[in-house]
Amino acid sequence: MPVHTRIRQFNTAKTYPEQKLDNDLCQAVVARGTMVFLRGQVGQNIDTAESVAIGDAAGQTEQAMANIKMLLDEAGSCLEHITKVTIYITDPRYREAVYRVVGKWLKGVYPVSTGLVVSGLARPEWVVEVEAVAVIPDA
Repeated sequence: MPVHTRIRQFNTAKTYPEQKLDNDLCQAVVARGTMVFLRGQVGQNIDTAESVAIGDAAGQTEQAMANIKMLLDEAGSCLEHITKVTIYITDPRYREAVYRVVGKWLKGVYPVSTGLVVSGLARPEWVVEVEAVAVIPDA
């Protein structure tokens, strides 16, 4: 019996064909039914793999947060149960726009947060990535 539930499994050979990778990953892991660890979410529609809001940090953050909400719902949790977010941006000038969007989605939640400026993300058109950890409340 598996210890963890893996949500939306995929292989990188299909997701990133231009990169010649072959890694088995998933979008979220429910650990022992109590915690949810989400893969970093970007400006990409999970269902179609289409990048959205090219050149628009706020628009990409909206998509990332919509993905996070959807994945938490699928895992049996919700935005209100996020305990930690990590936000990666490729340019410090994006910080204000990105944090406004995240703040709108997480109003009243009060998670711990870490923000990092990085030189790049998995695809050059992505300028922000949001990673989250949440709990699944007792039934």
